[in-house]
Amino acid sequence: MSSASEGRIRRSSVSLLTPPPQCVTLLTDDGVPVEAVYEPCTRRSGSRGAAPADTTAIVVAHGFTGAVDRPAVRRAARVFARHAAVVTFSFRGHGRSGGRSTVGDREVLDLAAAVAWARELGHRRVVTVGFSMGGSVVLRHGALYDAPAHAGARPGTDSADPGAYADAGAHADAVVSVSAPARWYYRGTAPMRRLHWVVTRPSGRFVGRYGFRTRIATEDWDPVPLPPVAAVPRIAPAPLLLVHGDRDPYFPLDHPRMLAEAAGPDGAELWVERGMGHAENAADDALLDRIAAWATDGTTA
Repeated sequence: MSSASEGRIRRSSVSLLTPPPQCVTLLTDDGVPVEAVYEPCTRRSGSRGAAPADTTAIVVAHGFTGAVDRPAVRRAARVFARHAAVVTFSFRGHGRSGGRSTVGDREVLDLAAAVAWARELGHRRVVTVGFSMGGSVVLRHGALYDAPAHAGARPGTDSADPGAYADAGAHADAVVSVSAPARWYYRGTAPMRRLHWVVTRPSGRFVGRYGFRTRIATEDWDPVPLPPVAAVPRIAPAPLLLVHGDRDPYFPLDHPRMLAEAAGPDGAELWVERGMGHAENAADDALLDRIAAWATDGTTA
């Protein structure tokens, strides 16, 4: 799975529906078409009719085998829309997007395209919220794509490209990572051993394609992308929220604690959710509402 050159984003202007909601096909920097949906903030008092420039946009990065039309993703979008405009999209290899999943590597390009689209629509403040695989992607994206005011302030962030990106369209103003791993190749739980079988074996990829509607790349990572635990110290000064369930069957609590420790003093806020399982399927409406409130704190949205 290649991690080469993650730079600026090209995108198409092909609109499939008249907004709201607005459905488009984005084109990533490496030429992969990605389906995306934009929904304005609809329910919170005072936000209906507000200009995009005065409203936060939340970009949702789903977990592995998810997609823009999956019920858990749509539910998250509905809750988030009470606080902010929402962009949902399908990672490469998922849903109606093109390409093949690289399980968190080149997916950073898909997220960058979605963030840039939110800014093209007029939103000055964009927050990324990722779940599981998407949680690792938002962490790496936060390290790789820098706001113009801080361009060059971060050290090299990825084995494939040693520089941080100064891209006015693609950076996140705050990052929320839910149920993310701290390190790659983790096989310490039965669900993760099953996931590795799906990703690495031909029979597993067959199940992924026809059982989970997920097309998976056959190549190994080369080079290995920056791991989440190495990305989190480089997200500052953007605020970072880490959310994890104490009953997560995929990643035990040493993962979020390792991420929080790596972020350094005051570098991240950690919420350990009692009784919560894994990712968007386990995040109830109350938690999603709290995440959205954190993401929009201090804004007019």
